[in-house]
Amino acid sequence: MSCPSAPVRRVGLFGGTHGNELSGVLLVRHWQQDGAEIQRAGVQVKPFLSNPRAVERGTRYIDCDLNRVFDPESLGRPVVEDIPYEVRRAQEINHIFGPKGSDDAYDLIFDLHNTTSNMGGTIILENSRDDFTIQMVHYIKNSLAPEPCPALLIEHPSLKYATTRSVAKHPVGKYQM
Repeated sequence: MSCPSAPVRRVGLFGGTHGNELSGVLLVRHWQQDGAEIQRAGVQVKPFLSNPRAVERGTRYIDCDLNRVFDPESLGRPVVEDIPYEVRRAQEINHIFGPKGSDDAYDLIFDLHNTTSNMGGTIILENSRDDFTIQMVHYIKNSLAPEPCPALLIEHPSLKYATTRSVAKHPVGKYQM
């Protein structure tokens, strides 16, 4: 994949994909109340609470990990009464920010997480062939210097990612210790 031919116009900022990871939740709530610091001319930035029920309960998820159900099978499941909450939520997110893999999908989704691992602020990428995200990470790393901000590539040639951020044309995860 190369740099987008059209400028990035729609950006999603996700927090609360895991309801017990509160940094992203706090940022999203802050930006929902006052989004002045994230707004830029010509760009629509949407702060979004990914898994509000899990956030309310202070637990990672309700029925299953939201960050694992953005696969075609889950996104295409019929909506029935006993469908897992996170599968239904994935379908809603795909409807709002996607559909996944389409030209109508959001250009960029930043999915904000916490971890107990000693990895500090780390950017997670799923594709080394996405020139746009590689250049964006380079810009972020230079902007934060001298603070370290490692980039972790979790690319696998035969694996299709089912993460929340994978709905976007350019998915990026951000983990903070």
